[in-house]
Amino acid sequence: MTHIAVTGSTGAVGGAVARLLADQSPRLVVRDASRAPSIAGSEVAVASYDDPDAARRALDGIDVLFMVSAAESASRREEHRTFIAAAASAGVGHIVYTSFAGAAADATFTLGRDHWDAESAIRSSGMAFTLLRDNFYLDVLPLFADESGAIRGPAGSGLVAAVARADVAEVAAVVLGSPDEHAGAAYELTGPEALGLDQIASRAGRALGRDLRYVEESVDEAYASRRASYDVAQWQLDAWVSTYTAIADGSVAEVTDDVARLLGKPARTLEQALRAD
Repeated sequence: MTHIAVTGSTGAVGGAVARLLADQSPRLVVRDASRAPSIAGSEVAVASYDDPDAARRALDGIDVLFMVSAAESASRREEHRTFIAAAASAGVGHIVYTSFAGAAADATFTLGRDHWDAESAIRSSGMAFTLLRDNFYLDVLPLFADESGAIRGPAGSGLVAAVARADVAEVAAVVLGSPDEHAGAAYELTGPEALGLDQIASRAGRALGRDLRYVEESVDEAYASRRASYDVAQWQLDAWVSTYTAIADGSVAEVTDDVARLLGKPARTLEQALRAD
């Protein structure tokens, strides 16, 4: 029997993956045991990405690991590398990691650079791996709207091939179910179409019964508006603004058929994603 561990099960993607694998009783690696989902037959192990000893204990005896990327932070790269090294030390044979579409050292979306760093650590770890390079999440983009319904940012007329979180979870479950078939693969997970933020706003608004709209900002205006509203570090401002500039420059516009090929059905549309269909 293959022993599987799932991180991030208290979140949307990791939780969905854990439920999809319920019949395999995955080990749930969480920071807070009280928040772990209740899955019959599954054990809960407590570890954080920055605690190598706890991580090794949590991953002892695990064959395949589903690693959801760490929460955004200034220490994210170090946390990723610590946990990846711990997984290799614990004897994990295969790691499946949620990366980002177009992850690169110079990615426009600054957090995509963090993912590239994690990918680099995984490639040099000695473990077999599969990389799930998720585009922006289709069902999260409408949440960027402010109280007035405006999604504000410097995305211009760029397009984004955003993917439903449910599709990412289902792809992960397929890969985890037969990891050897996907060893060494890097899948670019997108939705079925590339959309502008004006299209996303109007279509999501109709689906949600809200008046949503896209409001263009310049890069300078985007930084200024966020600085005025939030007391955060520069790296966080860069991440927020580069979400939009990555759309503007076409970095996240490519549509692939990876979701459809892996699931044997079309990727969810925006409306289906919002209905959790």
